[in-house]
Amino acid sequence: MPTAELPSNETERIRTLNKLGILDSAADDDYDDITELAGLICGVPVALITFVDRERQWFKSKRGMALCETSRDSSFCAHAILEPSNILEVPDARKDPRFIDNPLTEIDKPVIFYAGIPLKAENGMPLGSLCVIDHRPNSLNDDQKRALKKLGRQVEKLFLLRTANSELRDVKESLEKHNALLKEFAGTVSHDLKMPLANLIITSDILKKEYRILMDDRGREYLGYLKKSSLSLSDYITKILDHYESTSYERDDTEHFYINDLLEDVIDLLNIKDDCEINLPKKNMEVVCNATALKQVFINLIGNSLKYNDKVRTIINIRSIARDGLYEFKIRDNGRGIEMEKLETVFGLFTIGGHLDKNGEKGHGIGLNTVQKIVDGLGGTITLSSEIYKYTEFVFTVKRG
Repeated sequence: MPTAELPSNETERIRTLNKLGILDSAADDDYDDITELAGLICGVPVALITFVDRERQWFKSKRGMALCETSRDSSFCAHAILEPSNILEVPDARKDPRFIDNPLTEIDKPVIFYAGIPLKAENGMPLGSLCVIDHRPNSLNDDQKRALKKLGRQVEKLFLLRTANSELRDVKESLEKHNALLKEFAGTVSHDLKMPLANLIITSDILKKEYRILMDDRGREYLGYLKKSSLSLSDYITKILDHYESTSYERDDTEHFYINDLLEDVIDLLNIKDDCEINLPKKNMEVVCNATALKQVFINLIGNSLKYNDKVRTIINIRSIARDGLYEFKIRDNGRGIEMEKLETVFGLFTIGGHLDKNGEKGHGIGLNTVQKIVDGLGGTITLSSEIYKYTEFVFTVKRG
């Protein structure tokens, strides 16, 4: 029995096949649907998607064939890949010199008729074929040949999709590793920095209390600067740590709760003063989502409304509705607002609005980026509208659990 010659680009062809990572993979409905269609269109009992390896021919999808693979020596597809642009059609293998004494023509359900269109990778390398087989002499008409070619192109698109998915998985794994290292680094650095800062804050308080008589006004002023700077840096480090931990919130980690109960907890945490009026939603809506993550969003947004409000009395209105599989929340304050040209950039990491807070300090530019990350992780979106010196309103959605 004569065997097929090796293609001139065999080394590169095998390298491409191995890179695709499809050999010995599990059955796939997308490929099986194509072999099913090929068999029905061509009116034959057998249809295969094959890959020609170094020593074997392996079947990714098979219709009407019990075997999972054959040797390459007996492979019809090994002949088909020698002409990558053409259909190889063999009306009767018993009469074709290339397949005389081929063992596949003598099995219980023999390969007598064969027609195969080579399947090419993106770089043009022929990897195998989409073929149809009959146990008796047969032939394809022009329409069937045209259909077989079109189905072959669909298989090649599945190759591209497989490659793209593989590359995306590699990128995802790499990003997850880098993100894990970054979070570990942020946690370690934050802890190592916050301890000496805490010592500085405590020491400045002790010095101010124990040695107050020995210091003049300037000395006490400098101690005040030291404590204030230490507290600011400690807060900055805490926000950085919160930012990198915000990706750990799981959308599926859901619980049932009522929105106003959660908001009351937030108000207690923020220690709201009497000069602030917070109007909760009129309807205490039941919510199913990650409560911890949602609470963190409200802490950041309400906290910003408190810090950057320039009115004698701060007013914050909160509204909530459920629609289209989402929860929508609105937070509107009567603060100083944000300039139009800065609305597009406020969610950027380390981007600050330019205004000083009530204590005369600039923000760190971390909170709103953290909020956006959390909302994204909860399957929602967040938008912002504002009018300078009048109001700022955040609208964000969260996917229902």
